[in-house]
Amino acid sequence: MTLENISDTARWVAMYRAWESERPDALFRDPYARRLAGPRGEEIVRALPGGRGMGWAMVVRTVAFDEIILRLVREDRVDVVLCLAAGLDTRPYRLPLPPTLHWIEVDLPALLEYKARELRDERPACRLTREAVDLSDEPARRALFARVGGMGQRVLVVAEGLLLYLRPEQVASLARDLRAQPSFRWLLIDFASPRILEFLRKRLGKHLDAAQATPHFAPAEGLAFFKPLGWEAGEVREALEWSERLKRWMPGWWLWRWFYRLTPAKRREQMRKEYMSGTALLYASDASS
Repeated sequence: MTLENISDTARWVAMYRAWESERPDALFRDPYARRLAGPRGEEIVRALPGGRGMGWAMVVRTVAFDEIILRLVREDRVDVVLCLAAGLDTRPYRLPLPPTLHWIEVDLPALLEYKARELRDERPACRLTREAVDLSDEPARRALFARVGGMGQRVLVVAEGLLLYLRPEQVASLARDLRAQPSFRWLLIDFASPRILEFLRKRLGKHLDAAQATPHFAPAEGLAFFKPLGWEAGEVREALEWSERLKRWMPGWWLWRWFYRLTPAKRREQMRKEYMSGTALLYASDASS
């Protein structure tokens, strides 16, 4: 049993959060993850080639997003969080967010209905709204962005696990639509290099294709892709570097690290760029200061 549709990727990722939460040295606690992933989430991970071994990247990504979101809410007075393709994310329930914050989740109707049903007896820390919008529907998403743009003055847009599945022209269109709203100050994303994209396609291509979740977005210019669209790269957390800091290593990391340290400095820098992935906080150009 593997992926049947793109919403299954939410169960897949939720399973990694469940396993991390159950560790005695867990980097975060998501008490809802196993319930939301369900038995199918575990079956998906175990059926995918190397499925369990990919969990380190999702854990590192979750930690990075958690920390950056909390810091922006606390220090930069974010008043609205717009979470695109929210999936089975439970941050409004598990993070210490202020009750004045408005968190808006956007995803497909069936997924949001399932999530609301499973969490109906739970209480979020902040105000929570769910919007059933297909982000590929440009008029619908622009109407949503315009509506959300008037709800706050310092809006953080979160796009975790979304852009990879879009084509470059779709990402560019989405970034422009977001930038059109003056109150949208920050865009928090995850990213990957072309070599990482190639690896994913080789290992998981047939499974992702079957779910209509083929990975597409990994521009050769990296985060510079966003600059002409009105977004400047700010804080960047490279996954491999942070995996070592957090002690959540990818399988075979010890061998990779040994080989890397024996490689000439110039080649090491080239390898770092070729295999770069991680989390990036982008600033709207006029808000970068």
